[in-house]
Amino acid sequence: MDSLLMHPLRTALLLLTVAVALLPRTALSQEQLSLEQAIRIGLQQNYDIQIATKQEAIAENNVTLGNAGFLPTLDARASRTFSENNSLQEFQTGPDRERIGAKSNSLSSNINLNWVLFDGLGMFINYDRLQALEKAGNLFTKETVENTVANILNYYFEVARQSSKIQALKDAIVISEQRVEIAQAQYEVGVSAKVEILRAQVDYNSDRSELLLQQEALQNAKINLNQLLGRDPDIDFITSDSVIVDPTLTYNKVDNNLLASNPVLQRLQLNSHIANLDIKAIRASRFPVVGFTSAYNFTRSEAEPLNEYQARFNRNTGYNYGLTVSLPIFNGFNLNRQAQNARISLQSINLEYQQEQNRLQSDLARAYSQYSNRLELLSLEEFNLKLAQENADIALERYRLGLLTAIELREAQRNQLVAENRLIDIRYEAKTAEIELKRLTSSLLQGQ
Repeated sequence: MDSLLMHPLRTALLLLTVAVALLPRTALSQEQLSLEQAIRIGLQQNYDIQIATKQEAIAENNVTLGNAGFLPTLDARASRTFSENNSLQEFQTGPDRERIGAKSNSLSSNINLNWVLFDGLGMFINYDRLQALEKAGNLFTKETVENTVANILNYYFEVARQSSKIQALKDAIVISEQRVEIAQAQYEVGVSAKVEILRAQVDYNSDRSELLLQQEALQNAKINLNQLLGRDPDIDFITSDSVIVDPTLTYNKVDNNLLASNPVLQRLQLNSHIANLDIKAIRASRFPVVGFTSAYNFTRSEAEPLNEYQARFNRNTGYNYGLTVSLPIFNGFNLNRQAQNARISLQSINLEYQQEQNRLQSDLARAYSQYSNRLELLSLEEFNLKLAQENADIALERYRLGLLTAIELREAQRNQLVAENRLIDIRYEAKTAEIELKRLTSSLLQGQ
């Protein structure tokens, strides 16, 4: 009878023991992933960073004198044609002439040089614009790196959080196991009913079920981090860094130093500069364009003459050069429209800058509010957890002595678990608020 009552618990423990015995190599093969390693892998393999780096390289390659219009263009062309003609000529005096299959061929080639000497300083404006776009690409890469590192930190500590919750559940299961053993012992000496054993086993299975769900949450967190690191989602690992909150951060409103270091605001400032360059480029297009042109030409032709006055062979060689001037006079008021749109675009970009500045100030205030609040809660919950653990230890001992009911022990056990989970969550939220503060102030990479 007693062995039958303990059969479910013993079976479960046996299955767990067999599983551990069969999977020692899997446990030992788990990768120890430190925070530094995760960041290094992410910086090398994250797809967003790789794409941003490629775009930055394109912007860097575009900054050339030739792309800005400073350098001349030189083109060469050549052609060779063959023809065969039939002709009939009728004259008022003299015999008619008819020619069948008169063959001819020609060869021509030329080299053309075009060089813009003056375009209202448009080429200088274009070169400045290309340099500004290169800087914007650098800032976008920096922004992408900062956001990616922030996400890596959040996902890494999320894995650490879920791992901590699993440990908390395992501690709760230990208490549930002891409760089943105590209930069994009390039943054997006749001081407890069978229903207490069954109730203890139900609670024990409930804790194991919760552990399975928590293991699923941990696995999903690992998959999310692996995806962010640009590697196989099935790679298993153990985080070697725990969640430690830096309590020394202070709050300052967004000042000039912060504005100068924030990549989003810097890119908007560059966009404003580019918009000003666009306005200048439209003004430059109103000036005349002066260019230098030169060409070398070669032509040669051979033909069967149709009459005695037609040459059988022709060849021409020579070169030319000169200046060209073009002046826009009227183009349907399109320049006026483009200038007006450029000024409106500049005003829109300035509004975007003010909007982003306001958003940055608001996000910073919210992040610091959460950060300071979680620090206070952290101290409170650390003390509260000590009380819950002490209460659970006392409750288990009183239950062992028969001075406490199973319901009261379960309540103390759940209170300890809730306190542990609440502390884990608050510590994680404090850490994410710290990460967000450092990201907003562009100091995140300095601390890594």
